[in-house]
Amino acid sequence: MIHIVKLKLKLMKKLGIVLIILGLILTVVTGFKFFTKKEVLDIGNVEINKSEPHRVNWSPYVGVAVMVIGGIMVFASRRNV
Repeated sequence: MIHIVKLKLKLMKKLGIVLIILGLILTVVTGFKFFTKKEVLDIGNVEINKSEPHRVNWSPYVGVAVMVIGGIMVFASRRNV
């Protein structure tokens, strides 16, 4: 039983470290842009397409919150069983 608890604590520590790194990335990179193609005109062999930009943004506070959650997980996994 103790062995299972130790494995869970190790997994929680690793997940916490991953969340800290992910939170750091989310804090630095606050969004990204991608393009979709929209067909404007299609007459026989003639086809006209238009690229439309789309942005996905988030607040840097989201990254900070993810880092805090990861830090709590790392701190909580330090307890001795």
